[in-house]
Amino acid sequence: MLDIDEIRKRAQQASERAAESMKKTFEKSEELVQKIEVSSSEKEKSVSAAEAEAQINANTERQVEILGQIFGADGMAQMAVSEEQLQKMVDEKIAEASAFTAENMMEQMFGEDMGVLAAALEMLEMEDADDEEACSFDLELEESLYMTLEEAMARLEAMPEPEPVPYQKNDAKWERFGILLSGIVSTLNDHDLHRMDVEEHIPAMEQKVASLVRSSWGIHGRSELLDMIRYLAQEGYILRYQLYSEASSPEELMDETMDEDDCESVRRAWRFAQRYKSQYAPGFLSGWDVGRAAMLARWGCYLGYITESEAVGILWDLSHKVAEGLHSWREFAQSYLFGGLMWKLLCGDCSAGSYLGYLADAAADLLTGTAEQDKGQWRDHPWPAQRKIGFTV
Repeated sequence: MLDIDEIRKRAQQASERAAESMKKTFEKSEELVQKIEVSSSEKEKSVSAAEAEAQINANTERQVEILGQIFGADGMAQMAVSEEQLQKMVDEKIAEASAFTAENMMEQMFGEDMGVLAAALEMLEMEDADDEEACSFDLELEESLYMTLEEAMARLEAMPEPEPVPYQKNDAKWERFGILLSGIVSTLNDHDLHRMDVEEHIPAMEQKVASLVRSSWGIHGRSELLDMIRYLAQEGYILRYQLYSEASSPEELMDETMDEDDCESVRRAWRFAQRYKSQYAPGFLSGWDVGRAAMLARWGCYLGYITESEAVGILWDLSHKVAEGLHSWREFAQSYLFGGLMWKLLCGDCSAGSYLGYLADAAADLLTGTAEQDKGQWRDHPWPAQRKIGFTV
């Protein structure tokens, strides 16, 4: 008596062996075709493509004949359907793989570490760009940058802005004002300007911000962050501009540790300060110092270096400092451009002209943009009016 289960088992095994045999035959056929197409010299030494194709067809027909004897017509029809479905699946996977971008593949492979890789690649691109921008300053370039600065500042001066409004001592508007002091850098980086956090807390963005703070500022944690904010709030470019303005020659600002590049940076910044010292007092640079300190406070809070309440307190102090020295968002933006050029001159960065353009465009968006564009935040939150101090006799 025949065991039906045993027959089915043997038939399944035979089917699997036959399928494997067919697969190997197809693989050998592809290898043969690839070998034929390697090079014209190899074609001359081997059989012709037509002969190879005839041999492949003969082998395939023989395999089909053997399979037909084993499985019969119905079995072969089913296998043909299965083969067609299998080929369809393979084709779909190949299409998906072809459409898969390098970024998708990297993200699949590295997951959350993709943020680290993206930041590292971005830094490499920045370094490459810096190399491309390598150049030598001359007096003609400096004069051109002065003209670019003055034109950008005049452009901002002509923009409309609401009149300053009084803020009460404990007015909630101070907290919003403090966040908006980071407006230029936030706009350039497409950060959120409606809350303390600059971005959503996802690993890729956290790694990107951390990389930015480390590479641009050399800040790796809480103490370095607070030291830098303290320096910007108490000294910063206000003090540096004052020293350069008061020096009778650039040599007064140099010491024996400086190399020639350092000395040339001092000369450029000294010429800048001498050109503008009668027009702008050191306090004019408070916008440049405070704007960057405000951005660092928000970045530090986002990265967990300081708490949100600490960031609010820092922004409170910075807000009152800048409101006492400057009178409008336009003047704040002009201060930022002014300090930005002095910084670029010290760095010897020939891309300073483009940098000033980016800053001016960001300030323009903050002053004149629309709510639908998520711009115009400065226009919608007027500058705090300076309080008048009364005297009694």
